[in-house]
Amino acid sequence: MKLAGAAALVTGAGRRLGQAIAVGLARAGCDIAVHYHGSADGAAATARDIRSASKERRAELVRADLSDAAAARGLADQAFKALGRLDIVVNSAAIMVRQPVETVTPESWDATMDLNVRAAFFVSQGALPHLRRAKGKIVNLADVAGFEPWPAYIPHCVSKAGMVMLTKALARAVAPEVSVNAVAPGPVLLPDAWDPATREHIRETTPLERLGEPGDVVSAVRFLLESDFVTGTILVVDGGRLIR
Repeated sequence: MKLAGAAALVTGAGRRLGQAIAVGLARAGCDIAVHYHGSADGAAATARDIRSASKERRAELVRADLSDAAAARGLADQAFKALGRLDIVVNSAAIMVRQPVETVTPESWDATMDLNVRAAFFVSQGALPHLRRAKGKIVNLADVAGFEPWPAYIPHCVSKAGMVMLTKALARAVAPEVSVNAVAPGPVLLPDAWDPATREHIRETTPLERLGEPGDVVSAVRFLLESDFVTGTILVVDGGRLIR
């Protein structure tokens, strides 16, 4: 796929990796539907960054509460109306909440599952008519947590393992018209609440002995979008943590 002139919907584009991916794809030539829910100021900043990067690139804000399945399903139509076409969906909206086993409640469990995996399915489902016409692509944001157990983040781990299987199953279901892949970041943009000692421990125990940059994930997303013979793949971008 040629990114120049393509139209992309990026969910969770008002903060962190979603913001970086939206701006990165715009710099590669895409018009962007900047999705947000609670991060209105961040989404506006994303749109400003896109427009300042190139006067030719469009950035349109689209708001939806993705924990509502109907709103998630309708998001792609919003993006299509805003941009006039839709070639790419990047499902990056997610939450990562520390929940020791004893503190997990049905409500906190559902909140993680609803946003981290169910929303990605229904956003993708709603986008399929547009993506099939465009021979488009979906890229999901998984996580190395989907491959290894983190005792204080069990709902998060389960949701990201679900995202891995969602990517593979959806890729089978919608081929050959649409390709579906995922990026699984490792230590990139660590949680703000983690203290310096924890951050340093993560860096030291990562085989490449550094933390990742948002650009590492953006490059992986671009690779999956620009490659036309890849589907159902989970591209791990973790500095080697899964092999440590």
